[in-house]
Amino acid sequence: MATTFTYKVKDTKGKIHDGEMEATTSGAVAKALRDKGFVPISVEEKTSSALQKEIHIPGFTDRIKFKDVAVFSRQFATMINSGLSLLRSLNILAAQTDSKALAKIIGEVKLKVETGASLSEAMAEHPKAFSTLYVSMVKAGEVGGLLDETLLRLADTIEAQVALRQKIKSAMMYPTAVLGLVVLIVTAMLMFIVPLFEDLYADLGGELPAPTKMLLLISAIITSYWWAVMIVTGGSIFAFKRWIATEAGRATFDMIKLKLPIFGTLIHKTAIARFSHTMAALTRTGVPILQAMDIVAETAGNAVVAAAVKDVQASIKEGESLAGPLASHPVFPPMVVQMMAVGEETGALDTMLEKVGEFYDKEVEAMVEGLTSLIEPLLIVVLGATVGGMLIALYLPMFN
Repeated sequence: MATTFTYKVKDTKGKIHDGEMEATTSGAVAKALRDKGFVPISVEEKTSSALQKEIHIPGFTDRIKFKDVAVFSRQFATMINSGLSLLRSLNILAAQTDSKALAKIIGEVKLKVETGASLSEAMAEHPKAFSTLYVSMVKAGEVGGLLDETLLRLADTIEAQVALRQKIKSAMMYPTAVLGLVVLIVTAMLMFIVPLFEDLYADLGGELPAPTKMLLLISAIITSYWWAVMIVTGGSIFAFKRWIATEAGRATFDMIKLKLPIFGTLIHKTAIARFSHTMAALTRTGVPILQAMDIVAETAGNAVVAAAVKDVQASIKEGESLAGPLASHPVFPPMVVQMMAVGEETGALDTMLEKVGEFYDKEVEAMVEGLTSLIEPLLIVVLGATVGGMLIALYLPMFN
């Protein structure tokens, strides 16, 4: 039975056209459009009623989860290893993927491959799902004839990153909740409880202690000018986001993050773990070292590490080894430099990098567990001290 499909195509002059066509499958529509000289961009089944249309919320309904990409990669590798063709594998994956956003992208990748593009070229058009690292490794896998192995490595890499992020996120959940509770309690006290005491002090007369005066002043500002507080807070957040979006702002902020007490060490070790895993994955796949350094800098997640990688890359172009220039940058610990030097000498750079990555993964896990046990009682003390300090300031005039 024929189904109506909506399509979007590009003609020989690069102009975009859209329309509808009846066919049994989306592949049949794509073939018919190519026969007419068009390049298919997207082909989707037309919904029969407005009620069937999905609500699209930018940033939410089109969000691609790393976990979904990892599952896709592992299933894709299994299918290719079993002898299925690229197009058939992509067709099956588009139909069975739980994420509708990812399924749509897989369908568009399939259409692009059908027009003669390589898999890496098709994936490069969808950076939301496939990062520069992902595309580069797929390209190397295509050239080396090891696409299934490459996809499995990508799945392992993504799953390791997801697991690490989840551990950090879980560890930060309780402290975040406690901080939110502190803010809520303090705001409620300033807006509703402190003003009641102000009337009482007016009846008592006399000079108020400095802590009480300060508390009353803060309460008056929040209750009378809450709108100004919200504007200033919102404006500050907006200005901060604009600042860190600039190259200089990002570099400065990332430098500050690395120098933070306790958390700076955690951020540093996480960045080194990511650097090591990414370099290991790229070198093992056969990506040239200079190209690998470009990708590592782009995916470093920290501007300080990225700048150091770029400097090392420039030194390698001038004929230096990899380990030598790394030693001149304090962001790379001596152990990392020594392990990479041994890897270069023995021809097992990817293995050494993977070991460094695993070592720092364990270091990060241990730090996260330690921080959790340290932060929980500390936040309870902060909560008690804040609320207790406010209560003392409120009752000081009565003691006098």
